[in-house]
Amino acid sequence: MPKHINKNLFSILIFTSALLFSGCKKVFENFGDLNSDPNGTNSPVLSALLTNALTGLNNNTSNAIFDQGGFRTINGMYAQYFTETQYTEFARYSKTTINYDDVYAGPLNDLQTIINRINEDNNVVRDVNGANSLNTGLDSAYRSSLLGIAEILRAYYFWQLTDTWGDIPYSEALKGKGNVRYDSQDSIYYDLIMQLKSSVQKLNNNQKIDGDILFNGDNLKWKKLANSMQLLMALRMSKADPIKGKRIFMEALQNESGVIDDIDGKDNAVIASPGGTYQNTFYNYYEVVQRKDYALTKTVTDILKSTGDSRIKVFGSSEVGFPYGLLRTDAVVFANDNLQWARILAPDFRLEKSPIVILVADQIKLARAEAALLGWTTEDANKLYQEAIEANWKRWGVYIAVDFNNFINQPIIKLTIGINSTQELLDKIALQRWLAFYPDGTQGFAEWRRTGIPLLEPAPGMSKIPRRLVYGPNDAQLNTTNYLKVASKYKDASGIDSQFGRVWWDK
Repeated sequence: MPKHINKNLFSILIFTSALLFSGCKKVFENFGDLNSDPNGTNSPVLSALLTNALTGLNNNTSNAIFDQGGFRTINGMYAQYFTETQYTEFARYSKTTINYDDVYAGPLNDLQTIINRINEDNNVVRDVNGANSLNTGLDSAYRSSLLGIAEILRAYYFWQLTDTWGDIPYSEALKGKGNVRYDSQDSIYYDLIMQLKSSVQKLNNNQKIDGDILFNGDNLKWKKLANSMQLLMALRMSKADPIKGKRIFMEALQNESGVIDDIDGKDNAVIASPGGTYQNTFYNYYEVVQRKDYALTKTVTDILKSTGDSRIKVFGSSEVGFPYGLLRTDAVVFANDNLQWARILAPDFRLEKSPIVILVADQIKLARAEAALLGWTTEDANKLYQEAIEANWKRWGVYIAVDFNNFINQPIIKLTIGINSTQELLDKIALQRWLAFYPDGTQGFAEWRRTGIPLLEPAPGMSKIPRRLVYGPNDAQLNTTNYLKVASKYKDASGIDSQFGRVWWDK
């Protein structure tokens, strides 16, 4: 196929809003009309597009939190949450060949279609009362809230991509251009934060949106999610741009809508798994696909065992962590000698209908504890720290008061402000943040890069751990000029586009 045709195809499949969606069965209320083709008609069903973008976070797709070998799984291996059990190339840092096309052509395409349709709708002349659009038939309050939700979710997906690769197509993406430039990560971060602030203002608390399977039409929870995302993004830039980071953090924390905070979990962003076609991604991998290529690492189980952490009962199917990054022959021997090696998550947490965590209160409280220690806020770091870990134990169903009190009061765990140095206190929080994000490898890998906690050893025989994923082959082959420009930004002794290059906030 001629190269210019390849580039046109690249444009259509990745960077436009024209991908067809395969219709599928409606499985529960608010899933929208999935029996129709939401992108394949002149009037796409916007509620179905929203549902599509949400279901991808917890389904057997390449966009799921655990994507069964995709970029999120690789992130989890670099964070040493997971390791490979027989084909161990990527746990030993072989260069990946993962394209991010599916994210652009899937959820980002769906969300951009919603945004484009509403923006077009807002430009249509309406009747004198301005009540109903002449295009989609949606009233202005509904359009505004749907637009806000779509923008928040789009920001979430772009956030995951840029934290994984660094500079990515952003400002020119999803606009039908075949050759798109790569925006710098700092500019993406600042624009995403600006978008999130704007999106919060568009949401009407009393306007329930169809297709919202995350919060079931509760727009206040969407506002809290957007503010929480800003808070985490601000803290992630704590070394790259601490002045702006502090300001953004405080603005998000002080927003009148609040952040995800309720320790009982009522505000948590947790995506459901109704079962059937929409199975929990871990269940699908272990029980349906019946693969056993990924295990919970000995890195994790050793840390949990060393402090008597009750989460060891649920992070894996057993307490037998798999040594990280073994050579294939050694991995096979270990697996054969330890048949009960720990699969990712205890079986009760990867049932067909088990939900998947996006962002929750314990993760946000730990971020606030760190910000307090940094002097960004005047909140009580120790109170937030203890509340967060308690909430996390409760979320995992392992909380017993006596066990928790024994755990939290250990010198290695307890925040002894005035005795420990500030760095020692920050390291304790960083470890708990790394554990709190498990099994979300993208978040865990980002936090490890930013803090260096826990102190991870490279795979046996390797000298260092990757800091990012390399671009996929489609970038080099089909967007060559722009790829070469950005790849040189991540150059080291091994050449351009190095997996050991650092993204903007990784200092």
